[in-house]
Amino acid sequence: MEFLNNINIQFFILAYFAGGIPFGLLLAKWFAGVDVKESGSGSIGATNVLRVVKETNPSLAKKLGAATLALDALKGIVVLVIAMMIGLSESTLWGIAVLAVIGHCFSPYLSFEGGKGVATGMGVMMVMLPIETIIALVVWAIGAKVIRISSLSSMTALLALVIASFILKPEMAHAPVLIIAFILFYKHIPNFIRLFKGQERRVI
Repeated sequence: MEFLNNINIQFFILAYFAGGIPFGLLLAKWFAGVDVKESGSGSIGATNVLRVVKETNPSLAKKLGAATLALDALKGIVVLVIAMMIGLSESTLWGIAVLAVIGHCFSPYLSFEGGKGVATGMGVMMVMLPIETIIALVVWAIGAKVIRISSLSSMTALLALVIASFILKPEMAHAPVLIIAFILFYKHIPNFIRLFKGQERRVI
């Protein structure tokens, strides 16, 4: 167990377990008395929190949705910022970013189930690739306004981020970006299936 004394390993473990905290599930249960895993799309993310809580309390739904979005983003950001402050290498930082997203999508607290990873992915990318993430957020905002389908807007923004990273930072190793993109794409496959069937709900 000596490898646990390695600070990189310690941060990898911290990133995974911090990323796995299901804030959406907890907030919805504590403040609205609903289980988002049993309602709507079954996701623990902000969109499903908003959708499910809105059925009984529209004003509370917006607050809980916003809180879920912020906390899901921050749980990756906080670990990354601490790691940066103590001078861990860029490769370690990218490992932390990937594991925070994996933790959210395959939470150790939910029998390795979880959310779609968009907010957590956005958070870690804002630290690692700020300009590219801002570009992606602009694309997402336009998509959310025009399309109003959360999954499609998110995946369009993700594609924009990946393309921007290759254009603006052609010299960097893109494997971590592609791994995170693949995880988010994989978690959205059920949404794509519903989209093709015309069953994917719009966010009103």
